[in-house]
Amino acid sequence: MRAGLTADGAGLAGDRVVAAGSAARILVGATARALRGADCADLGHPGPLSRFTGAPEAVRRAAATRAAGRVALTVGQTAEVDADRVAGWFVDQYPRRRYPGLLLGSPHGAMAHLAVALGMPWLPASFEMSVHWAQGAVDRPEAALDHGAALTARLLAGNPDLHVRQVHCPASRGALAGATVSLAARWRRLPAAYVRFLADRLEPGAPVLLFRDARTWPVLDSAPGHSFQVGCPGSGLDPVDFHPDSHALRQVLRSAGGDGTRWTPPEVVEPPRPAEHGVESGFDQAVREWADAHRHPLHRVLVPEPAALSAATADLYRRWLRAAGKTGDRLVVECGRLLDPWQVVRAGMVPYWCENATRRSVEGVEWWLAGSEPFSSVDVLPEPPGLRSPALAGLPQWLAVAAFGRRRRALDRTAARGYPVTSVPTRRATEVLRAQPYDLPTPPAMSVGRALEALRDSGSHQGLLVC
Repeated sequence: MRAGLTADGAGLAGDRVVAAGSAARILVGATARALRGADCADLGHPGPLSRFTGAPEAVRRAAATRAAGRVALTVGQTAEVDADRVAGWFVDQYPRRRYPGLLLGSPHGAMAHLAVALGMPWLPASFEMSVHWAQGAVDRPEAALDHGAALTARLLAGNPDLHVRQVHCPASRGALAGATVSLAARWRRLPAAYVRFLADRLEPGAPVLLFRDARTWPVLDSAPGHSFQVGCPGSGLDPVDFHPDSHALRQVLRSAGGDGTRWTPPEVVEPPRPAEHGVESGFDQAVREWADAHRHPLHRVLVPEPAALSAATADLYRRWLRAAGKTGDRLVVECGRLLDPWQVVRAGMVPYWCENATRRSVEGVEWWLAGSEPFSSVDVLPEPPGLRSPALAGLPQWLAVAAFGRRRRALDRTAARGYPVTSVPTRRATEVLRAQPYDLPTPPAMSVGRALEALRDSGSHQGLLVC
């Protein structure tokens, strides 16, 4: 725990609560560093799987499970979580100064790059937690639901303004889905730390941009404040693929050490609803009310798929760089936690972010590149997920992305070594980008009006809604 993040020794520090490697944690850390003029060299540590590249599946699963157990919350600690303290931890990572605006909402790698281009912070509308499941099994979603319901009851007792979405997804978490429970805690109001940030750190009349992940998924309401979903959009699979008769599910469970014959998910009869990275309507309403009351313009961006925002942000960066007299012809394709917004700006590169290493994510960048003006160089940073899945892109598909470069075509060898079952830290992106030639000075911050115009122009045909 870092000093200064708890009051009078009460509760848990934010860096203990928020799951290691989770999207909100990585993106706030990367954005805060970039706004201080620093890179991500200190962000992330080598995962345990990096030492077991050639080991049998069972050995890798055991190593991953042990590592997850060391950082996951205990059952008892869920009662000590203070969501307002977590919000304060996010806020306190940013330099104490006035900002020309604020980005809020669903986690997406493009948020960090947009924040740097606009000179604004980004704050999440939710955070993820990982909690021990001592008697867990990757192929027992009903048991996961029962355990998660008990954990959520403890959590909500002290945090009534949260909605907790539990996600049981062996396709995206592998064996960890049987050792820990994944809980996405979504604020149903603006936490006090965010309200103070808005009041104290924004310039008069500064705009607020709220981004919402519009993807949906079948969801079961377990109890007030607790919902449950089997699988997730980020798995690269569809809801039907988590049916007991699915061949893809049997492959996933076999790789994670489970048995497909024991898979009996709870029946979901409700229509699909926003998936785990959605924004609660109460949070949206609270942002709108605050903006109206304090005369700050509010803009909403609805994101139908991660690829839509990634493509629009890459086009925005190219326009921004060229307006500053740079070429805008050098592309870096980031993936998952492998990003460094400060080094991207320092090198004058165009960033495209893939949510993960699934075929669906990689196809998104392929389609965008096929319809874009060619780039002279393309550097690709594929994040190995540390597991096997039929939805994952193979290295030949990643190499095909790099092949779009006219002169330079580079696939990071460290990330590719042992792909997909190894792991690399976030700072690997920093190491790769530090080797790129400098292209200074950095462009002046883009105005919100031009950014919204660029997002509309590039994203409208992909369903990106800006209002």
